[in-house]
Amino acid sequence: MPTNLPPEAKEKWAEVEATRNPREKLQRMQEFLSLVPQHKGTLKLRGQIKKKIAILRRELEERKTKRAGRGGPKFFIEKEGAAQVVLLGLTNVGKSCLLSAVSNANVAVSAAPYTTREPVPAIMPFEDIQFQLVEAPAVMEGSADGRAWGLQSLALARNADGLILMVDLSSDPVAQLNLILSELEKARLLVNKPRGRVDVDRRYMGAGLRIIVVGQLVDCTMRDVEALLRSYRINDAIVKISGEVTLDDVEDAIFESTTYKPAVIVANKLDAPGAAEKLQQLENFVAGRMPVIAVSCERRIGLERLGKVLFDTLGVIRVYTKEPSAKEPSQRPFTLRRGATVADLARNIHSDFERNFAYARVWADRLTFSPQKVSLGFALEDGDIVEIHVH
Repeated sequence: MPTNLPPEAKEKWAEVEATRNPREKLQRMQEFLSLVPQHKGTLKLRGQIKKKIAILRRELEERKTKRAGRGGPKFFIEKEGAAQVVLLGLTNVGKSCLLSAVSNANVAVSAAPYTTREPVPAIMPFEDIQFQLVEAPAVMEGSADGRAWGLQSLALARNADGLILMVDLSSDPVAQLNLILSELEKARLLVNKPRGRVDVDRRYMGAGLRIIVVGQLVDCTMRDVEALLRSYRINDAIVKISGEVTLDDVEDAIFESTTYKPAVIVANKLDAPGAAEKLQQLENFVAGRMPVIAVSCERRIGLERLGKVLFDTLGVIRVYTKEPSAKEPSQRPFTLRRGATVADLARNIHSDFERNFAYARVWADRLTFSPQKVSLGFALEDGDIVEIHVH
């Protein structure tokens, strides 16, 4: 059931959302928390708000440190390449060694625990595209509750396109994976596709409220959803609901949406004694829910599989463009996600291409005849060649 917050709490949350100044936002969040009744039905909500408060406090502290001239770690990494993939794992599982082995990055590899204190980006080539790998500081028990740099590492994971969950076969890989999954779940990050999803995209005043349902509302109606949103003074937003969603899921999304991140498990130290048995235990535990790649970063064993597995897991497709007057397509593809259309490609090239679109021609082996004249809604696949014509 929804938490049934008192009207003054809902009013206060609307103030939180409208506030841009971080210090004032922190104060209003604390005021909101004081208005949330303490009972079993609000435990999850109170936990979410406490985490938000902890993140905001730390951000303010880091800004203060920077102003004082003491610098501070950079925890936001601009995306590059076909996809950004964050490496998560406990300390000393070999994340730095993996980064060093698959990229040209100059990464410090050390046996000392917790040597990575801020994110380290690197570029990993795969065929004619590149993946950006980002090593996050080590995950530990309590990361999602703000221990050490845990909140920042999980924020990196939330912003990424996918995750590598790294475990060590010289220790208990199942226990390590369980700890990582537990911290991700607390941070509302899922590595298995959820049954439903709610995205609340707030818009400018006067835009109105638009609810798009692609799926099924469980135990509620569109009117219930609209009433709940308006009770939080959400009057200008596009709310997308997919899969099976309850009213409780909609309310959760108002505060912080649950995010799905495709993930690959890299089991390192394949050359350690007893590694084969532990790998079998890990694969039995995972039971096909995620790909498992067994490697030895130090000896460069098994790493050749990583690029292809990431490519398939993240749902990346490569689309090659051709100028109408050119004989051959470009050698550098546009990278899109599986299910992308000609409209997505046109938008990626330039907004004018979508606005002034006339038609496109597509070359592909799966077509009965090639090239084929298509519209903006045509679904693209990996390896397609597209020639766009504009008015």
